[in-house]
Formats: sequence, C-alpha cells, structure tokens
Amino acid sequence: MFTAARLTGVALLALTAEATGQQPLALLGRSWDSLWYLGIAAHGYGRTLRFAPDIVHSDLAFFPLYPALVRAVTTVTPLSGGAAGLVVSWTAAAVAAWGIYAVGRLLHGRAVATALVVLWGLLPHSIVLSMGYTEPVLTAFAAWALYAVLRGHWRWAGALAALAGLSRPNGFAVAAAVLVTAAWTVWRARGRVSHRLWTGAALAPLGWVSYVLWVGARTGDPLRGYFAVQRLWGSRFDFGRGSLRFVHHLLLRGDRLVFPMTMVIVAAAVVLYALLLADRAPLPLLVYGGVLLLIALGGSGFFESKPRFLLPAFPLLLPLAAALVRTARARPVHATVVVAALAGLSYAYGAYLVVLARTPL
Repeated sequence: MFTAARLTGVALLALTAEATGQQPLALLGRSWDSLWYLGIAAHGYGRTLRFAPDIVHSDLAFFPLYPALVRAVTTVTPLSGGAAGLVVSWTAAAVAAWGIYAVGRLLHGRAVATALVVLWGLLPHSIVLSMGYTEPVLTAFAAWALYAVLRGHWRWAGALAALAGLSRPNGFAVAAAVLVTAAWTVWRARGRVSHRLWTGAALAPLGWVSYVLWVGARTGDPLRGYFAVQRLWGSRFDFGRGSLRFVHHLLLRGDRLVFPMTMVIVAAAVVLYALLLADRAPLPLLVYGGVLLLIALGGSGFFESKPRFLLPAFPLLLPLAAALVRTARARPVHATVVVAALAGLSYAYGAYLVVLARTPL
C-alpha cells in the first residue's frame, strides 16, 4: 500500500512536470539540498558559497551518511549520482515503512500498523520520501531503533541510533529516545540492568557527536564549529523566536501558499503530539517525537522546510491511525473518503511543491 501510494504520487508529479516542460527524474533527484549531497558524494567536503559576510553556505552543514551511501552505489553500479540518490532514498523509504509497520503492529496490532504506514505515505510533504533527500534514511534507522528499544534489544538500538545520528542534524532525536529510555530503565531497576543496555546507551549518540566534533575540528572550534556553520546558513535554535516572527509576518501580511500550509502542518503536529501524550504512548516514542517537534519549532530559518523536518516523526500519526481503524470498522465508506481526500491533497500538493512552487524544500 505504501509503494502504491508513493508510485501514484510520483506518476502525478511526472505528468505535471511533463506538462510544464521539465524532467521528472531531474526534479526528484537534483533539487535543492539534493545537489549539495550529490556534490559531497562526488567530490567530498569543501564547497562554500558566500552571499554576504553573514550568509555563507558550507557543505559541512550536511551530515555524511546519505552521500556516503550514494557514493557506494555509484561505485558498484553504472548509475549517475542523481539516479543513485533516488535508489538510496526509495530503498530507505521502503525500509522505513517496514519499520513503522513493525512499531505499529507491536503496539496496536496489524490494522493500526497498516493505517500508520498509509498515513505516513500520504502526508502533504510525502513527495520528499520519493526524492533525493535524507528524511527516508533517517526514518528507516529511527523506526528500527525505536522498535529495538521497545523490544529491549539495546545494542541494536544504540547502533541504529548512531547511524541515524550520521544522517541528519535532527537525527539526535533517536539517540535522545534511547538515552532517556535507558536512564528510565536503570532508575526503575535500581541499576540492576544488563551490560547490553550500557553498550546501547554508549553507542546511541556516537554518530551525531562524532560528526559535530569532526566539523568543529575542521573549522578550528571543536565544540562550536558545527553550530557556527549552521548559523551562517541562517539556521539556529532560538527557542522559537524566529518562528514566531515569521508567523507574525504571515498573519499580518500573508504570503505564498507554501508558508500558510507550513504553519497549518506545524500546528497540526503540535496537536497530534498532545494526543500522543494523552494516549500515554511508550516513552521512547514520546521522547523521539518530542525532540523532533522541539527542533522544528525552536529552530529559526527555512520556515518552509519545517514540515519536511517533521516527516520522520511518524509516532505523531499513531492517534490518527487508531482513529482511522475505528472509523473503518464502524463506517467503511467514511474511512475511504478520508483516505481518498488525504491522497488527493498529498499528490496535488506534492506536485505543486516540486514542479511549480520553486520554494526550497
């Protein structure tokens, strides 16, 4: 069902692109941040663009796992960088969907798990899951790391969290989920826990911390260098002040469709997290979803990208998935209409974002 949902979205995007004289595969594989990742995969780090003294875009802002995977695919196959990026992303999206299903089935059974995967594949920004971006890679490692935590497989959880931390800046949310859950487990057991838990907890933050320290060493400031790179991109954590200023601008002056849609999606994510809390979801899901939401809300810069940053936060969809299953059992037609409406929004908005909007994703 997930594959069918995404293939339909890609087909509609392809038709829209062809109608406007553009190449669908180029849009999917070589748009916005994809170009930075492909440059790293082909040439390594070292590219910098200077627009102003306080606006400097360096490729050091991009974490290394995705370009490393793209480089590996181009090395062992005849594929170009863009095609290899799509192979990595599409494969990761499938693995992520499988992991999301595994988490949903473990907690609520097969029906809710299926609904959870379908909803994730029909989010307004789900077209990103079919593009050369890192969200599918992060979600794949995050879903299986959370599944490992829920099953008590601490070493697997730590190793997968470390890989998630190498994929994106907000991949630290996976390590946070592992560490907080491990600390809670130690406290409840009064310290009498297996060495596997300590190993997993030690492994979890290694990926994220290692890259941040490497960038710091490369820039001459080991502890603050990576964050200085992000500030020059216009991205910083300011506890939401930048986001509030942008919302104030939208409410008073209005703007393009992308920005009001972003505000609605982020507001919906806050409500869904409140529902997740009310449902007393397992601690690792609460921590993971909460940290992702905190980073999205508290970070300034690139307001239009916040829904993409929230794509890996699949636990937020659990209350909706459970509600959809209840509706399907009581009123199947109503559930069908809801899913069809979500699909229509996802496909139309995804094509608009990539082909027509020309807004950074």
